[in-house]
Amino acid sequence: MIAQPPPQRPNPRQPEPGLAARGLACRRGRRLLFQGLDIALPPRRMTWLRGRNGSGKTSLLRILAGLSAPAEGQVCYDGRPLRQAGAELLYVAHSNALKDDLTLAEALAFLAQLQGLGDAAARARAALERFGLGSRRDAPVRSLSQGQRRRGALARLALDDAPRCWLLDEPFDALDSDSAAGLAGLIQSHAARGGAVLLTSHQALDWPGLDQHALAEPPA
Repeated sequence: MIAQPPPQRPNPRQPEPGLAARGLACRRGRRLLFQGLDIALPPRRMTWLRGRNGSGKTSLLRILAGLSAPAEGQVCYDGRPLRQAGAELLYVAHSNALKDDLTLAEALAFLAQLQGLGDAAARARAALERFGLGSRRDAPVRSLSQGQRRRGALARLALDDAPRCWLLDEPFDALDSDSAAGLAGLIQSHAARGGAVLLTSHQALDWPGLDQHALAEPPA
């Protein structure tokens, strides 16, 4: 008689890789923006977050970045509480977060230090060159045009090649066509090397492999 192999024990449920949120709800004052929202951002995924103005896109990005608390639900990274994700997340807000009283290179190096990166000054110079701002690196931030400030803030994305999860709020605003094309290439390269990206954009996006997540109309 042939002995039968022992029955396989079910494996414990593996945590979802990357950033994942389940059952999120968000309120702005007494107004409910969304409820029961699920979203997952695994490695190598690019997702375009869509919705009308006031639907809660920026609020969702802030919740996923750990800057705001949801009214309901939870957010995890690799199955761990979001507060343990640390430098695995990089959020670039619609505001540029550059200190006006610093030079552009100093402001970007300061952000590199906040990300825990070594050689912050050298990384900042290289990132500014990549975004076409090498000649403006010693200019005070307050003297830059809106487009230059936006490119300077987005240069954070070129400080290193770590496959983080990028959360980008209207990154194409104030960019000319060449800068927008360069940013699109950077985002796609980031996903190809294992990163994840969630972004909002009023511009139409048509990239290979781009997913879409639409927020429903907020309840009246």
